Amino acid sequence: MRNPPLSPEAQAILNATGLSRRTLMRGLLAGGALVASGGALAACGTKPAKKTESEKAACVGADASATEKKLSWSNWPLYIDVDANDDKKRPSLDAFTAKTGIAVTYTEDVNDNNEFFGKVRNQLQACQSIDRDVMVLTDWMASRVVNLGWVQPFDPAKTPNFTKNVLPTLRNRPWDKAMTHAAPWQSGLTGIAYNGAVTKEVRTIDELLTRPDLKGKVAVLTEMRDTVGLVLLSMGKDPANVTDADFDAALEKLKKAVDSGQIRKFTGNDYKEDLAKGDLAACIAWSGDVIQLAAEEGSKVAFVTPDEGLIVWSDNLLIPAPATHKANAEQLIDYYYDPAVAAQVAATVNYICPVQGAQDAMQKINPDLASNPLIFPDAATLAKTHSFKALTEDEDKKYAAKFEAVSGA
Repeated sequence: MRNPPLSPEAQAILNATGLSRRTLMRGLLAGGALVASGGALAACGTKPAKKTESEKAACVGADASATEKKLSWSNWPLYIDVDANDDKKRPSLDAFTAKTGIAVTYTEDVNDNNEFFGKVRNQLQACQSIDRDVMVLTDWMASRVVNLGWVQPFDPAKTPNFTKNVLPTLRNRPWDKAMTHAAPWQSGLTGIAYNGAVTKEVRTIDELLTRPDLKGKVAVLTEMRDTVGLVLLSMGKDPANVTDADFDAALEKLKKAVDSGQIRKFTGNDYKEDLAKGDLAACIAWSGDVIQLAAEEGSKVAFVTPDEGLIVWSDNLLIPAPATHKANAEQLIDYYYDPAVAAQVAATVNYICPVQGAQDAMQKINPDLASNPLIFPDAATLAKTHSFKALTEDEDKKYAAKFEAVSGA
């Protein structure tokens, strides 16, 4: 079924906020929940203002950690270790509480970076509490909130494990050079996945977008930076230095594959089920998802590093500026940078572990995972990785609108 046309009002909101059509429709169908929550819809036409140094200081919440042994943490779904017999239990979190006495309210409510930003932006802009002490956002959104001054720095003296153990490739990133605002939670690779039961290996993005035997059995991601980033690499362009002309050329290449029927659909995480069943022969995919699929008995699903290279990204632990349990949050960050704890998480989520020493710890948990370069990349794998340019909010809205015109997402 084709998407029904949006009303002029809804289309104006979409254009102004940079939300995907899918996220917008979720908000509208929920009875205006995004408006009611002070989210992106209510902020239509309002550009967030970057805070001055004095404004940043005035926005920092008073730390009640000394008397309140609690913490509220917002994360993505299925992004932490779980008990093998009870998926409602999270062993590493239970151990953290036992060790520190800090009770953690853990909520899996980050389903989309733009959607989450829309829910909290008005409060953070106004220095109001969002009832969260830790939130997890992807690099490009993390860099935005850091640049706006909406998160508080953590004290390196209280996070020695992070300072010592974070991977060299994740140190001193351009938007957090002092390493005081964002601690990578997990990293991941975006490449190609294929089902060997229904097709032969797919080595390049050009194969994915043009090979006749794949026609109608290909999916690409609704995440713009992943899909467009790989297409840019296939054109010999660097996603980290993309120009408007480069972006438009990549979209045109993608559009040809859509118009020809090569691409069946644009998807989020739901590509996994179709790929496993063979309804999709190949797709753009995230490394952790494919590791999990490949581990299933009888699975023929495999992850491929495209000849042109991979897109690499990280999701980051951040402390919102109005948070009132900073010291507790710092303990949490430092705890998860203990190699043994990091390995425990990586054994479940199967994404790139950002912690040095975790690979050795993984040997005691699962030697096969310890030798998997998609969880613990070697130098050769890392040499093939590329990051997408950090976009300004105006650039993000412009590119998102163009991408959605092609994807229909």
